[in-house]
Amino acid sequence: MRGGQSLDKEAVSGPGGSSAEHEPTCLEERPKVTGPPAARPQLSSDGLRHAQVSLCQTRTQSPVCSPGDANWTAISSPDPMALTTAGTQPSLGEVAGIPLPATTVDNWHQIQGFEAQPDDLLICTYPKSGTTWIQEIVDLIEHSGDVDKCQRAAIQHRHPFLEWARPPQPSGVEKARAMPRPRVLRTHFPAQLLPPSFWESNCKFLYVARNAKDCLVSYYHFQRMNRTLPDPGTWDQYFETFISGKVAWGSWFEHVRGWWELRDNVQMLFLFYEDIKRDPKQEIQKVMKFMEKNLDGAVLDTIVQETTFEKMKANPMTNRSTAPKTILDQSISPFMRKGIVGDWKNHFTVAQNERFDEIYRQKMKGTSINFCTEL
Repeated sequence: MRGGQSLDKEAVSGPGGSSAEHEPTCLEERPKVTGPPAARPQLSSDGLRHAQVSLCQTRTQSPVCSPGDANWTAISSPDPMALTTAGTQPSLGEVAGIPLPATTVDNWHQIQGFEAQPDDLLICTYPKSGTTWIQEIVDLIEHSGDVDKCQRAAIQHRHPFLEWARPPQPSGVEKARAMPRPRVLRTHFPAQLLPPSFWESNCKFLYVARNAKDCLVSYYHFQRMNRTLPDPGTWDQYFETFISGKVAWGSWFEHVRGWWELRDNVQMLFLFYEDIKRDPKQEIQKVMKFMEKNLDGAVLDTIVQETTFEKMKANPMTNRSTAPKTILDQSISPFMRKGIVGDWKNHFTVAQNERFDEIYRQKMKGTSINFCTEL
C-alpha cells in the first residue's frame, strides 16, 4: 500500500479554501461559486497565472473581467492551435489553467451549477486510472453482486460523467439530475474545479490513483483512439505533453496531490490501482465498508471474479464496444488494452525514466506516495 486511506468520517465542513466573496466568476450569468468558508479547495496561483485571460469574453457578449477583479475565473474557448500536438482532432479549452475538452468548457455554467446531494457517491479519478474498473466494483456492491442487474446498461451510462457534454445528447449533469437517489456519479475533475455543492453537501468521494508512468502510457494509447481528444502525436511528443500537464484534465501530479491532501478533511476513500490489482478482495472490502454495505463472502467472491481484467474485457457492458467508432476507434487501440502494472517499461527510455523520476520527486515531495521505480 502506498498511503493511508480515510474511511468513515464525521461531518466536516470540507477541504480548505477561500471564502465565497473571493471565489471569482468571469461571466455575470454564470453562478457564483459560493460554498461555505474554508469548504472549497482554492485554485492555485500557478493555475490562475497560466489561464488564458484574453479569451475570457465568450460568445454571449458577457463583460470581460481581469484577474484582479473580484468576480474572475479564467475560462477560455478552444484555440484551434492550442494544446494539440498533431492531426486535426479537437483541441482543448481551459478553465483556470486546466485543459479540458472544449464541450466541457462550453457547458461550464451548467456544470458549476450542479446540485449535489448528501447521499451522492462521487468516483474521482485522473484519466486512465481504473475508472471503469472501480465503477464496475461499485455497481456490483450496490446491487449485492447481482450480475444481471449490472448488465442493464453500458458502464458509461450507469454512472453519469459530470463533464460529459456532446449536444444534442443529454449532458452528464442532465443525466445526473434525472437519476434516482442515492446516486453514484463520476468525474475526472481536479478537486479545485469540482462544483461547490459537493463540498457543501459533504458527499462521499472515492478516489483511485495509478502509477503516473503506467497512466501516461495508457492515456497515450487512449488518446490515439479517442476521437474527442487531440491527436497525441508521437510517443516522444506525448511524453512532453503529459509531464507539462497539457493533457485533458491537467497535470497528473497536481490532480493526485490535490485529492490526496483533502483525504482527511472529507468523506474520502483513497485507493491505489496497484493495490486493487495485488489484492482485489482486500480493496473491494474497503469499498464495501465505505459504501456501508455488509455482503457475505460468496457475494464478495463473485464481485472479485466479475471484475477481473479478462472478464471485463470480454463484457460488452464494460469494454466500450457499444461506443461508435466516431467516438472510440478501437481498431487503433482497444479501450481495455492490457490492464497490467509496469507496462511503462515497454515505452520509457532510460533518459525519460530518469527525467520523470526527478520531476516526480519535486512535485510529489511530502505526500508519502511513492510511485518511482527503476527501469
